[in-house]
Amino acid sequence: MKSKYNIGEKKERTANYISAMKPETVDRIYEQIMLKFVVEKKYRDSAYTAAQMAEEIGYNTRYISAVTHLRFRDNFSQLINSFRIREAMYMLTDKHFANMSAEEIGLYTGFSSRQSFYAAFFRMNSMTPMEYRVSMTENKDKKK
Repeated sequence: MKSKYNIGEKKERTANYISAMKPETVDRIYEQIMLKFVVEKKYRDSAYTAAQMAEEIGYNTRYISAVTHLRFRDNFSQLINSFRIREAMYMLTDKHFANMSAEEIGLYTGFSSRQSFYAAFFRMNSMTPMEYRVSMTENKDKKK
């Protein structure tokens, strides 16, 4: 059934170069991506791109995109935002960051603006950062 706007289901496509990648190469790039995000926290840089990562780890952006798709089922932009949002979720509920506004947390975790932070956060959690902070605070209070 066609929708009103002639939008069909998204078809899963895989580029040829993805299937041609050796598993060892995929593993090596995956480890480098995790190092850059988990250890070095490169996602906090709002201007960080797949091209920068590719240059730092010595592979081209197609390889970064391929591994991001294979291992995370996301594109690079979605992946970097998920790391940012996970850290923001932690910070929004940790008492050490209670004095920081949601906007400050968004900027600290790598979003370039309040609007981009709120939009990405809402897409992932179906609530705003402030709604999340309030709901998690209320849940902590109930547990006491």
